[in-house]
Amino acid sequence: MNDGGFSRIDLKESENNIYLYSLKMIHLLEQFHGGSAMFFSRVGGLGSRHLLFSFMLCTACEVGSSQVHYSVLEEAKHGTFVGRIAQDLGLEVGELVSKLFQVVSKGRRDYLEVNGQNGVLFVNSRIDREELCGRSLVCSIHLEVIVDKPLQVFHVEVDIKDINDNPPVFPVKEQKLFISESRLPDSRFPLEGASDPDIGTNALLTYSLSTNDYFILDVKSKNEQDKLVELVLRKPLDREEVPEHHLILTVTDGGKPELTGTVQLLITVLDVNDNAPTFERSEYEVKILENAARGTLVIQLNASDADEGINGEIVYSFNSLASPLINDKFQINPDTGEISIQRYLDFEDINSYKFRVDATDKGNPPMVGHCTIRVDVEDTNDNAPELSVTSLSLPVREDAPPGTVIALISVSDRDSGANGLVTCFLSPPSPFTLVSTFRNYYSLVLEGSVDRESMSVYELVVTARDGGSPALWTSASVMVGIADVNDNAPAFEQTSYTLFVKENNPPGSHIFTVSASDPDAEENALVSYSLVERQVGERPLSSYVSVHLESGKVYVLQPLDHEEIELLQFQVSARDSGVPSLSSNVSLQVFVLDENDNPPVVLPPHSGVSPVTELVSQSVAVGHVVAKIRAVDADSGYNAWLSYELLPEVSVGHRPFRVGLYTGEISTTRTLDESDGPRQTLLVLVKDHGEPTLKATATVTMSLAAIGQTFQGSSVTSRDFEKSGVGQKVLMNVNVYLIIAICSVSSLLVLSLLLYVAIRCSSPSQSFCGPGKSTPVCSNTVRSWSYSHQQRQKICSGEGPAKNDLMAFSPNLPPCPSSQVAEQAEHMQNVGKEVIAHFPALLHYLLSKYLKLF
Repeated sequence: MNDGGFSRIDLKESENNIYLYSLKMIHLLEQFHGGSAMFFSRVGGLGSRHLLFSFMLCTACEVGSSQVHYSVLEEAKHGTFVGRIAQDLGLEVGELVSKLFQVVSKGRRDYLEVNGQNGVLFVNSRIDREELCGRSLVCSIHLEVIVDKPLQVFHVEVDIKDINDNPPVFPVKEQKLFISESRLPDSRFPLEGASDPDIGTNALLTYSLSTNDYFILDVKSKNEQDKLVELVLRKPLDREEVPEHHLILTVTDGGKPELTGTVQLLITVLDVNDNAPTFERSEYEVKILENAARGTLVIQLNASDADEGINGEIVYSFNSLASPLINDKFQINPDTGEISIQRYLDFEDINSYKFRVDATDKGNPPMVGHCTIRVDVEDTNDNAPELSVTSLSLPVREDAPPGTVIALISVSDRDSGANGLVTCFLSPPSPFTLVSTFRNYYSLVLEGSVDRESMSVYELVVTARDGGSPALWTSASVMVGIADVNDNAPAFEQTSYTLFVKENNPPGSHIFTVSASDPDAEENALVSYSLVERQVGERPLSSYVSVHLESGKVYVLQPLDHEEIELLQFQVSARDSGVPSLSSNVSLQVFVLDENDNPPVVLPPHSGVSPVTELVSQSVAVGHVVAKIRAVDADSGYNAWLSYELLPEVSVGHRPFRVGLYTGEISTTRTLDESDGPRQTLLVLVKDHGEPTLKATATVTMSLAAIGQTFQGSSVTSRDFEKSGVGQKVLMNVNVYLIIAICSVSSLLVLSLLLYVAIRCSSPSQSFCGPGKSTPVCSNTVRSWSYSHQQRQKICSGEGPAKNDLMAFSPNLPPCPSSQVAEQAEHMQNVGKEVIAHFPALLHYLLSKYLKLF
């Protein structure tokens, strides 16, 4: 430090550093006290070191606090050293620039400045303590030191020390007094004292009077700054001998060096009146509120005069030396002595008024009595708090940790006492809070977490409220914007989509558009799309489909084949452009819809070029199934729904055969006879229900056979039987056997009918009489169920209408669940049908053989 600067710091150094610091202190003491501290500098050895250490330890105990304090003399020159602020705050000098080191002084000019290279605080401009703080005993400049990485705020107090740079001054250059010659010795005459804008010892005034025979000076001290100066008469005055007295009143302050001021006293000796008006007290003290209305009575003065008549009539007035401010604020009734308020008072401007009132009689010459009035103005809560907000970290990143300082807030109130006690609070509820860091200083701190997508801007209101009654408050709005970070992945409206595409589509067909939204902002919300690659069989997925990077349009790159791929499942990824980027996936299920691009295929044994010969007995009943055409279609659904019909033949009347429309079963339509011929060739047309319809044909040859050829290899007549020699001998046995055979055949017929009915009724998807229900049919390679509708007419007679079956088949498929059970049921049904169909022929054969025996 230099040029009179002082500093107090928090001591964090070792004993050696304290020792060096003490040497600097001794050097300063030598500068200020002219070498009186040389004693300490010459003390050597271990004892001096301990002595200095004890001295500095006491100093450390005195200044240890959470803030840094310095002091500097007023009127210090530019560049005067104040303190090593960076070192005292524990900051590295080399990091000041990188940590954005800055000093903020609220409401003050730049009296002080910090060297950014070495962290030294020095005087930047002239500091006048009287201009800065008036006559306040405590005068300081508050600084806020702000550093970043991490963000820290330190408070620095710099006390401004007073020097004796102002001499005492009297309000006028000449004071006139009029004193009657009749005044008795020891009479007192108050004088207007001097004032000194300095404080402390520099404002401690002493008065002296020039040498004379009549007057002496009496000074009464109420306190160090408030003194009553009176002129005391030592001996009676003689106007005829000395009509006027010229004295000099000198005032000296207590500073070093001393400064003085003088005023001339012109005392005129009056003749005539020998009694001056007198007040009850020489000084009156009055307290009044600053918000008192105009015309409010301050005090009622009452002076008395021992004289009679006109010499006892008194007129009240402010002393001629009263300042114009007194005449502006107050008024006095000259007749009654009432002093009232003429203009509003303001505690914050002036909190105390002191003036003299003269009571003058009407004698000749008039005599004057004096009293001093002191009016103390009491504070009322007439000033609202003042707010100042300094932004630091705006906008706030949404990933900012709790405890981040957003802004600095300072409050002040010109009132005093409870009226100037200010508290701050924040509204509305938000993730932010106010933290008190120093008296009347607050920090706006992030308390919780913030989410820009939920709230992008917080409009906070900081309210400062004083402790008066009624309380006054001031509000300030703070707009806190939230900066976006990439904390939201793109999101699709659905987790999966199901699409339907016809097979044999054109290459590059647009089939769908995926769209994902990202609630983040700017590049964090910029979404791009890509395909999640995987293998589809032996080929990569990208050989089938592609996704546009920006639009999300999905394209099929090549024609799809339902018979090869019925379901194509894949995922599309949406990724934003944040750092780091976030992504999400959506699943797409593309069902390849079948088209009728495969004709029906007839299954063996009717698939060959040569027709298959089926042997049919002429005795079969009507409706008997003599053959069945089986065909499949590689397509699915309606495209694989096959129907059968017989192609018409030329010159054929009522045909003895028909084919089931959906079953492919060839059955008889009437009783066969010899006119039908021994052989008939049937051409069966198989076609699907697709658009366009595709067809296939199958050729079946029906060979008609007689009854004897059907059931046995050779025929035996009744005549041969009679010629066998057995004849009558075995007739009884034959009858018995015939009856047993007829009963057996009848029993077999009944059992076959019961078995047939039971099998038909046991199906869960059909009823005996009535419309059928939908039956699940396994018809695709992914083992899902398709449905075909079977309609059955009621079986009301033996020659009921043909059944209509609608079935869907798929080629080369693995057997569906319960396929073996279905085959067994079908086999049992066929057995029952065969038994029923051949029962009339068998019965006819047995009866004919029986009759031939007789």
